[in-house]
Amino acid sequence: MKKCWILALSVVLVATSCSPFQVQTDYSKSVNFEGYKTYQLRVKDLELNDIDKDRVSGEVSRQLELKGLVGSNAPDLIINVKANHKQVTDVQSYPYGYFGWWNPWMFGFGRTWISSYNRGSLTIDIIDAKTQKLVWQGIGDGISVDSPKKKQKEIPQVVTEIMAKYPPVK
Repeated sequence: MKKCWILALSVVLVATSCSPFQVQTDYSKSVNFEGYKTYQLRVKDLELNDIDKDRVSGEVSRQLELKGLVGSNAPDLIINVKANHKQVTDVQSYPYGYFGWWNPWMFGFGRTWISSYNRGSLTIDIIDAKTQKLVWQGIGDGISVDSPKKKQKEIPQVVTEIMAKYPPVK
């Protein structure tokens, strides 16, 4: 009985740990991230509507503050956020009918479905304010931009997943 509970718990943990987003990060290995204490959020390159811009900037600020950084007009870090989207086309084909090895004509039928949708991504660039050099970058891809309800839920999730990798573990 105890083994069944452990197995069930393991299955639940694996199933809930899967993310619909692809997150990638990169950073300068020569930078000491512990020395940064303040930040300034820059969203002028964030080409979103005002509602989504507020969602993104609010969540980025919240995540930075959870990591001990404080907003400032004289910052150690400049946080630049960008967004973009691209149209994705999925093509799925399902053959059915008679397909035989012995039949040279191999007749059969098939059905093809084509769907198009927009998939968005967020890029968070962290720049050293003194040197003006990029020290960390996180990219999250897979936001459903065609659905306002999904987007409202997914923006905080993808920002959280991106910022979970900051500061990098060396």
